[in-house]
Amino acid sequence: MSRRIKRMNPKPRSRDEREDSRPHQARGAKKAGPRPSSKPGGKPPRFERRAPERAERRPPKAEPERAVPAKPVEPLLPTKVQTVKVTADENNMRVDRFLEARFPGLSFSHIQRVVRKGELRVDGKRVDSKDRLEEGQSVRIPPLKLDAPKVVGELSEAAQKTLKALKEMTIFEDDDVLVLNKPAGLAVQGGSGMTRHIDQMLEVMRDAKGQKPRLVHRIDRETSGCLLIAKTRFAASHLTGAFRSRSARKTYWALVPGLPKPKQGRISTFLAKEESEDDTIMRVAQHGDEGASHAVTYYAMVETAGNKLTWVSLKPVTGRTHQLRAHMAHIGHPIVGDPKYFNIENWQLPGGLQNRLHLLARRIVIPHPRGGVIDATAPLPPHMQQSWNLLGLDASRFDPIENAPEE
Repeated sequence: MSRRIKRMNPKPRSRDEREDSRPHQARGAKKAGPRPSSKPGGKPPRFERRAPERAERRPPKAEPERAVPAKPVEPLLPTKVQTVKVTADENNMRVDRFLEARFPGLSFSHIQRVVRKGELRVDGKRVDSKDRLEEGQSVRIPPLKLDAPKVVGELSEAAQKTLKALKEMTIFEDDDVLVLNKPAGLAVQGGSGMTRHIDQMLEVMRDAKGQKPRLVHRIDRETSGCLLIAKTRFAASHLTGAFRSRSARKTYWALVPGLPKPKQGRISTFLAKEESEDDTIMRVAQHGDEGASHAVTYYAMVETAGNKLTWVSLKPVTGRTHQLRAHMAHIGHPIVGDPKYFNIENWQLPGGLQNRLHLLARRIVIPHPRGGVIDATAPLPPHMQQSWNLLGLDASRFDPIENAPEE
C-alpha cells in the first residue's frame, strides 16, 4: 500500500490539487463536475478521474441502508384480553378445538388451564373445554404468553426421530387422515409430569400454514391400538361429527378373569367421575347424579383359557372416560392388569403373564371425510401377544362382536 501511495504522489501537490483529491468533495452534490487543473494546459489531478467512478459506485454500496424493512409478523397469540365472535365455520366446535384452531401451537395443558380457571368465557359465562360453541357467541380470550409455533423448516435431529417414530406407528394415512397404532404406555395428551405424548409428537407434522394434525378421539395411556388423527381441519370436522352421530364403530379386545354370563350382552349404566388427591376413577352412578353420563357397551366372549381367563371383544357405543374398564369391573370381570379397576381379592396372575393392562383398541371403522370408509386394524401389543401365546389363544379367530347391534 505504501508503494502505491508513493507512486500516485510523485511530487508535492498544490493546495488546489490537495483539495480536489479529497473523497468527500468528489462525491458532493454541490459540485457540477471536476475542478480544472491549477496549471494552465496541465493534466487534471489524478484523483479527479476516479471521483466520478466512486460517485457511480455509491448507490449500490448504500443499497443495504435503504433496504425495505421486513413485513411485521402478525402475532399468533394475544398478549392482552380480546373478545372474538364464533364464525359459521366454527359452529358446534368444542371450546378446546376452537382455541387450538385459532392459535396453532397452543399446548393442550395451557388450553385446559385457562378454561379450568375461568379465564376464558363464552357470553360472559364459564365453560368446560368439551362444551360446544354456537355461531355468533362472544368468546373472551385471556392473554396467552406462550411462544408462537416454530417456523416450518428443516427438522432437527430430535424432530426427525419423532417423525420416524410416528411413521413406524402408522397403519393408515392419506392427505386427510392418519391412524396410529399407539403403543401401551404412551399417553395421548399431556398431563402432570408428562414430557412425551402423541399430541406433542404431532408438532413435527405441522404443514406450511403452521397447522398440526388434530386428535379426533383419545384412548387411555396403557391401552394400545387404533388412534384416529385428522390431518386437516376439514377432516377433523367430519370425523368428530361421525363420532357424535355414532357412525364410528370401534372394537376392543381384552383379557378378563372368569367366564362372563351371558356369553354376549349389553352393559348400560351411568358413569360419574370421582376424584381424590391421588387418583381419578369413574364410578357407576344413578341417573340424575351430578356429572353422571349414560354409557353403553356391548361385549362378547371370543375364546376361553380353561375356566380362569376369557378373551372378550368389546364395542363401546358411547365414549366415556375409562368406560370399558369401569363396565367390565361392574359386571365382575375387570380387565387383567388394570391398576384402577381390578378389584378381585386374592386373585393370582397366571405365571408368565405380565401385570399390564390387557386392553387393545383393535379396530376402527368410520366414514372417510371425502367418501368411502376407513377400516383400520391394530395387532396385539407385545405383552398381550405373549399372553395369547402362553394361553393358546388364536388371534385369527372370527370376532363375534363385529356384528353386534347398534343402539
